[in-house]
Amino acid sequence: MTTTNASSVALETRAFQLLRTVFVIAPIAFGLDKFTNVLADWTIYLAPWINDIVPGNAEQAMYMVGVVEIAAGFLVAVAPRIGAFVVAGWLLGIIVNLLTLGDFYDIALRDFGLLVGALALGLLAQARWVSQRADDLS
Repeated sequence: MTTTNASSVALETRAFQLLRTVFVIAPIAFGLDKFTNVLADWTIYLAPWINDIVPGNAEQAMYMVGVVEIAAGFLVAVAPRIGAFVVAGWLLGIIVNLLTLGDFYDIALRDFGLLVGALALGLLAQARWVSQRADDLS
């Protein structure tokens, strides 16, 4: 392995570790907060049409959201190659919800940035998985 290649791999590893850390901690933290509402009153971010189709009220819907977010964070921790794309899909759903709500375009834009980061993590995780498989075969 050349010095340039080793340096490139080290930087790729750091990028992977940073993204993985963020996409483990953030979903778990935000998921837990759905039960405490310390950071925000999460029910205001639920579009009425979604509230109408989920069972229970908005607060109960946020509890379900919290469970999904916590599970997604743990999935990123144990299987980032899959979990990152689950988080990206979840973020896409959040963006659609916020855009249809019509009041939180700034948060939708922020979540779009997070979606791109989750996709980057998924691609890095896939590349690492392919590289490890190739190493195992050689």
